Amino acid sequence: MWLPVLVVGALVFLADQQALLLTGNPNLIPSLLLFGALLIPTTFVVWVDGRNPAYDLPFSVLLLCALLGGAIGTLAASVLEARTAARLGGLPTVMVGLIEEGVKLLVPLGVLLATRYRANPADGLLVGVAVGTGFAVLETLGYGFVILLATGGDLLAAEGTLILRGLLSPAAHIAWTGLAAAALWHAHAQRWRPRAVAVAVGTFVLVVILHAVWDAFPDWPAFVVVGGVSLALLVRQARRDVLTTAPDPAGGPGPGRR
Repeated sequence: MWLPVLVVGALVFLADQQALLLTGNPNLIPSLLLFGALLIPTTFVVWVDGRNPAYDLPFSVLLLCALLGGAIGTLAASVLEARTAARLGGLPTVMVGLIEEGVKLLVPLGVLLATRYRANPADGLLVGVAVGTGFAVLETLGYGFVILLATGGDLLAAEGTLILRGLLSPAAHIAWTGLAAAALWHAHAQRWRPRAVAVAVGTFVLVVILHAVWDAFPDWPAFVVVGGVSLALLVRQARRDVLTTAPDPAGGPGPGRR
């Protein structure tokens, strides 16, 4: 289903763009920003969801994770980053990574500890991807809006930001939160054994480092290297989830099933 989502979403974005250029109606600007920010992240979530038939999360849960993860994550990160910058006289990139990756796990932890969507270890990655998508979309909307104001309404500059951040989001916020949440679900499946907890902590430290390097070197070489590593790790984890939840040849459920 990811291809129809991409094609239809792109057509809607282009239609909105052309209508705005034709009419000059500023009321169309919010929808243009929204469609531009949503297009690639939403397509990626649908792609990930289609990789593994063992995922047991209804669309309503994914949507709620994305909305709450985005809203809570961006609000909490904004407040914590402002306070940290005031105390330190600046905001080191490692603190940005630590704060943002930490607050993005609030919703996954809530899902893990307070709902029934914790029995299938594979679901953790999908929850994390949804939360990372919500965060990335709202952050991209903010950047697009700020650039629109700073440039006096330059739509091309705003659209360029939307497209660039949208293309990069699967290899950044979405991948990082997906990896961290997948490690949490794995630790829960292992009954929080020390080794599994160590893996979860190590994964969190890794995504914080990747995030910090991404912010410290905001240029294409870093985007390619850090984004490539992040996306490769996410795809590898998704592939591992498929293998561990696949039915065995004897007809019984795989080791990841419950």
